[in-house]
Amino acid sequence: MSKQIKKKICLIGSFGVGKTSLVSKYVKGIFSEKYLSTVGVMISQKAIQLPDCEVLLMVWDLAGEDDFQGLRLSFIKGASGVLFVADGTRSETLQLTQQHIDRLGEFYSDIPTLLLLNKADLKDRWEITDAHLNDVESRVEVFHTSAKTGENVEDAFSRITEMMISPEERAMEAFL
Repeated sequence: MSKQIKKKICLIGSFGVGKTSLVSKYVKGIFSEKYLSTVGVMISQKAIQLPDCEVLLMVWDLAGEDDFQGLRLSFIKGASGVLFVADGTRSETLQLTQQHIDRLGEFYSDIPTLLLLNKADLKDRWEITDAHLNDVESRVEVFHTSAKTGENVEDAFSRITEMMISPEERAMEAFL
């Protein structure tokens, strides 16, 4: 029996983009219409089995931050991956997310990152268009997600997990 590889993932985005709902859907399989504002950080965990190893994900849901200067880099310390979250129905959240991506890159340029455009179940109300995504898609892989329906939630977390596991960790697990 091989030991678990532990990995920390941080979710970063503006207030009300659905970070907590995405974590709840991924970790517990639950979606609630109630809005819960995260204060500081909420930490959840989920063990997942990849084809060649088991990973314990420590998922850090950081409080919404509309001011990119306020992004608490201390919470990101030790993270193996970052999921940026924007709300497809509010284009300003993508602009703020791009600022967060730039700021993170100044300090932690080697951390694997993805962008989750959340609320895909409300695509008829989206303000974010393909034109808005041209710049960001050249820098980070984008998933259209819905915490409500579960669309692409598992896929996004699986993808970031795959990106975080180094070849050396995989080789060590295969050896054990």
